[in-house]
Amino acid sequence: MNPTQPSPAYLHLRQERPEDHYAVESITREAHWDGNWDMQPQICDTHLLVHRLRQCPSYVPKLHYVAELEGKLVGHIMYCASKIVDDAGKTYETLTFGPLSVLPEYQGQGIGKTLMQHTFEKAKHLRAAVSSGDGLPAKYRAILIFGHPDYYPRVGFKRASEFGITDSSGKSYDPFMAYLLYEGALDGVSGRYYIDPAYENLTQEDILAFDKKFPPKEMHIPVSINALLDRLSPSAQKALEGLKEKSLMIMQTKSEREITSLDGIDTNAIETIRAVMREHGCNWGQAR
Repeated sequence: MNPTQPSPAYLHLRQERPEDHYAVESITREAHWDGNWDMQPQICDTHLLVHRLRQCPSYVPKLHYVAELEGKLVGHIMYCASKIVDDAGKTYETLTFGPLSVLPEYQGQGIGKTLMQHTFEKAKHLRAAVSSGDGLPAKYRAILIFGHPDYYPRVGFKRASEFGITDSSGKSYDPFMAYLLYEGALDGVSGRYYIDPAYENLTQEDILAFDKKFPPKEMHIPVSINALLDRLSPSAQKALEGLKEKSLMIMQTKSEREITSLDGIDTNAIETIRAVMREHGCNWGQAR
């Protein structure tokens, strides 16, 4: 048995405390250090995001949970309030989670899934800040995220486009997904989705300054998409070149459904993509 394999009897979930802040930011830094999608080497920004989100009005501390294994913090999940706004300007209260982080040596053990399932249940009973039209406190309707398009459907997410919901610019794509917090929560709801601007206002200058509080770490250099293209047939190569992506990591934002729909992609190409991604430590595609 893997010594890091958690047992439900030993994995303890609890709300984050102030004294956890540095440890949670360190976990986030380690978990997301290699998550840069650009070919330009950059420092991970996710630990600074955690730090800033705690100070945002949208932050929901009641849903910020950490996972402890034998007294050691190994993961966490945090939430912020978000909203859907329809064409008439009516607002529907929702949530988003992220970052969700698990230390690399403990990944693949079900800790992230456990954190999600636990907090999903908590979120179902949490009241939103805005009251409903009948004067009663409103429940959050759903959790919306931008995430791995073939992983999150395994825990109940569906494409936001199925509900007529787009991002704030009016676009929809497979990584944009929704999880209903109660039956019929998004019936008759459509519109654009908005999250806290803090998710997008992170500069490398600020990140470099913030990162000085942590031990020095070698900057991650992303793997080129050529590591995959060189293994594909000419027709499959041409299909992926049409996406105009430069790094291999960006493939994690592409669903198997989306890639399979491209002209020139066959079963062999899908298996090659899956194998190359796995060789570089990335899960891709639907579960096999």
